[in-house]
Amino acid sequence: MQLLRILQSQGFGVRRACRELIQTGRIQVNGVVVEDPDFECATAALTLTLDGQDWRYREKVYLALHKPAGFECSRQAQHHPSVFSLLPAPLGERGVQPVGRLDQDSSGLLLLSDDGDFIHRYTSPKKEVGKRYRVVCKHPVSDEQIAALLAGVQLRDEPAPLAARACTRVSENVIDLGIAEGKYHQVKRMLAAAGNRVEALCRTQVGGYALPADLAPKQWRYLEEEDLARLAEAA
Repeated sequence: MQLLRILQSQGFGVRRACRELIQTGRIQVNGVVVEDPDFECATAALTLTLDGQDWRYREKVYLALHKPAGFECSRQAQHHPSVFSLLPAPLGERGVQPVGRLDQDSSGLLLLSDDGDFIHRYTSPKKEVGKRYRVVCKHPVSDEQIAALLAGVQLRDEPAPLAARACTRVSENVIDLGIAEGKYHQVKRMLAAAGNRVEALCRTQVGGYALPADLAPKQWRYLEEEDLARLAEAA
């Protein structure tokens, strides 16, 4: 593939901008400066370097972001910063999208990708991909409330009760909750239907992939093959 096309595919800008990057000697291909936009590259094991920063060629990208509260999952954020402000520009330019959403006041694991099939796989309600949340409640969580969540609670505009896949008490006001549907404000609505209120919400797992303990808020990382395999385990 031509180097110019590769740069475009990896989010380095429009055709004219990428051509200028190459012709001004700012791009290295596997450690060697290349100034010919038509230079043919094999994409396997290809590493591009721009201004000293390495970028491994990826046909599609899969990311895990530790979203903090106070960020919106939108490119046109209205009242808070966008989660895209936490990513390097090339990732945003190549069109990564959130795989599902987290409200601005929620935190935790947010997946992003530019692979449409992947996004559909992990957002379609029909796929019933499990998600787990650490939920801080306003009031102590009673045994009756846990039983109600596991049995199923009726939400407005839903034809049938929704039941948690799992619900365990962490402390008096904190539970770990597992769901499959991922409907609008589902966890908050389920807790309200059970007679409590969500004060803080953190998504800790999607499918079989858990939020890494060493991924601090605002940090992100690529999902590699082993991560994608883990993600699919409980999907």
